[in-house]
Amino acid sequence: MFSQLVRRVMEQEPMLTAPPQSTVAQAARQMAGSATGALMVVDADDRLVGIFTERDALFRVLALGRDPHSTKLAEVMTPGPVTVSPEATFGYALQVMHDRRCHHLPVVDGDQLIGIVSSRDAMDPELEEFVCEAQRRVSVRR
Repeated sequence: MFSQLVRRVMEQEPMLTAPPQSTVAQAARQMAGSATGALMVVDADDRLVGIFTERDALFRVLALGRDPHSTKLAEVMTPGPVTVSPEATFGYALQVMHDRRCHHLPVVDGDQLIGIVSSRDAMDPELEEFVCEAQRRVSVRR
């Protein structure tokens, strides 16, 4: 799994996007409706300008007492987020997430946003099968 290309691992559902002028409340409704923890903030030309996550909502809005109905994404998003190529390995993407202490990486091909990969993708059935097999092998050796 870790040697697979990001292109094969990235979430297949349509990613959420919103313009920087959207409010936090609007973004939160979008995220809740899709059960997603991140939203890509894009400009009028659909270029990635930031990322807004559930952690941003918690730490940059709620914890500071900001009004989610008037606070714009541009004020609380993470601007210029680190990205990953669709041709990178998933293991590399996980290392970047670990190093940068983030859970979501936008996937870009050149300057075009094409998807998102998250640390949660590591919890797919293949990884669970791998963990079970590794545990079985350890118990057989005993």
